[in-house]
Amino acid sequence: MKKFLFIAILSAVSYFSQAQKYFTKDGSIKFFSDAKMEKIQATNNKATCVVDAATGDIQWSVLIKGFVFENAFMGEHFNETYMESDKFDKATFKGKVENISAVNFKADGTYKAKVSGELTMHGVTKKISTDATFIVKGGAISCDSKFFVKPSEYGIQIPGDKADTISNNIEITVKGNLQELKK
Repeated sequence: MKKFLFIAILSAVSYFSQAQKYFTKDGSIKFFSDAKMEKIQATNNKATCVVDAATGDIQWSVLIKGFVFENAFMGEHFNETYMESDKFDKATFKGKVENISAVNFKADGTYKAKVSGELTMHGVTKKISTDATFIVKGGAISCDSKFFVKPSEYGIQIPGDKADTISNNIEITVKGNLQELKK
């Protein structure tokens, strides 16, 4: 009996230690600035994300130079003047899906989630919390979230003559289609 109990415990530990992870390497991160004089937006479709379905750990990473603008001149200013992307080449988020047990990655449905963690951008790390949605449909899993950041809180300087063209409250939209991370 002791041998059976030991094998059962060992099997359970082995099962839970191989918890399922999901990832994408072509997630989308968009930002939108709605200022008095100008609307600015850009998209990066090469963001990476990993979600651990057992622990709720979630990580996002995006290369700053990968953002595409409708106007190349805006992209140059974004990379050289504001984001200094040669010095600060990526932005990352490391956090937790606080209510991961409410998300069933194996059953179709729309699952509301609370996500909190640390966003690092332009060499500055700040805690953020936001709502997210996971949608499971026919085995496909997508996630999305929207939140706002203030460039000034991340050490991003907006010159006085540009104050009317760049908002100090930037909308960030994050989307990803996740797939199982095979071991």
